[in-house]
Amino acid sequence: MKQDISRRTFLKYLGLGSAATLAACAGRKNDSEPDSLTEPPVGQMTYRTTPSTGDRVSLLGYGMMRLPTLPDSNEFDQEMINRQVDYALEHGLNYFDTSPVYCRGLSERCTGIALSRHKREDYFVATKLSNFGQEMQTREASIQMYHNSMKELQVDYIDYYLLHSIGGGGMEAFNQRYLRNGMLDFLLEERAAGRIRNLGFSYHGDIEVFDTLLSWHDRCRWDFVQIQLNYLDWTYANEINQRNTDASYLYDELTKRGIPAVIMEPLLGGRLVKDLPEYAIDQMKRRDPSKSVASWAFRYAGTPENVLTVLSGMTYMEHLKDNLLSYCPLMPLTEEEQRFLDTDIARQMMEMPTIPCNNCQYCMPCPYGIDIPANFLHYNKWVVEQSLPDDKGDPQYRKNRRNYLISLDRTIERNRQPDHCIMCNHCIEVKNCPQKIRIPQEIKRIADLVEELKVKSEE
Repeated sequence: MKQDISRRTFLKYLGLGSAATLAACAGRKNDSEPDSLTEPPVGQMTYRTTPSTGDRVSLLGYGMMRLPTLPDSNEFDQEMINRQVDYALEHGLNYFDTSPVYCRGLSERCTGIALSRHKREDYFVATKLSNFGQEMQTREASIQMYHNSMKELQVDYIDYYLLHSIGGGGMEAFNQRYLRNGMLDFLLEERAAGRIRNLGFSYHGDIEVFDTLLSWHDRCRWDFVQIQLNYLDWTYANEINQRNTDASYLYDELTKRGIPAVIMEPLLGGRLVKDLPEYAIDQMKRRDPSKSVASWAFRYAGTPENVLTVLSGMTYMEHLKDNLLSYCPLMPLTEEEQRFLDTDIARQMMEMPTIPCNNCQYCMPCPYGIDIPANFLHYNKWVVEQSLPDDKGDPQYRKNRRNYLISLDRTIERNRQPDHCIMCNHCIEVKNCPQKIRIPQEIKRIADLVEELKVKSEE
């Protein structure tokens, strides 16, 4: 999938867009070579402690779901993955999160190759029981997935093991995946045997499932729980989608029970960088020109004391280095800065009709070839551009409608655009969108917009 934001634009958002920095970046042989202007310090990482095991965990965790690929290829760049993992460990990052379903099923293998080159005690690895498909929900298939994770990761124990994305499908789906097949009891036994050091779950969806599992804490003794937390979802997750739950509720319920929170989606799949209107970026830059836009979101996610680690999928070295700068060491948000993000910035984003797609790729592949995330991200980019007023104070609709059509054809292959959707609902029935997006309806809405723009461009 082609990117909706160029690396030059990304550097601008990070605050690395000076002529000197861009020249330095242009002169580098590849993305892994250090940029002296943004080099994070060694030995300054902020750490948090897991109560049950005493693990000293880096506040920044590496999400291994957006791994770098070779140029003009879908093949993962193992050499680059190795170098970025080495760089992360050198700078104190020691938590690596993967899953059997990430990166077309290859994330665990790539992660295992990179980490096995280091001492086992130097890192913590997290993976998941991702038994989403019905054929994977038998006891035999689920146990096989568990053992295969150890094989791919080249380990004989897993530091942090998760029941993956509970909540989707409600209690019935949870019962099918973990209770009727006896997998919850199996995982509790594996923890007792030491092959799982910490057991938890990640949550999206039905709040009944979350509340039920917390009510089992006396029995299960959850060591951690992974939730989505950022300055948009803290207050507005349920307003964005009624099937989602505000992060403030999730975090408070965990804190009451002394269960540490692992944070996913601190940037909402990049939306808190790419989908920010220009005037919101200007407000951040006026407050602190030296800090990147992304750093505001990472400081927000890392400031609460019950947060164990904040996961980020870091494809490029620029991502890794900037995020390390945010946590080497963490500068917690002041109360005033938190109000600024909670009210000013989050409210501005809520006023834009973007689609809450985090580019996780769970909806792919589409049987009819539509690139669902690319279409959503391209649409969101256009919506953000509409938020910029023209010289008369009016939205730039007329200026941008032709640009939308041109950039759509340049960004997404013609046969992968939204007008090829036949509303088969495969992405809803078979796949598991963590954000609970009504994918066929949103794709149709974009297709209708494209047709409207084409008509108006001919006027």
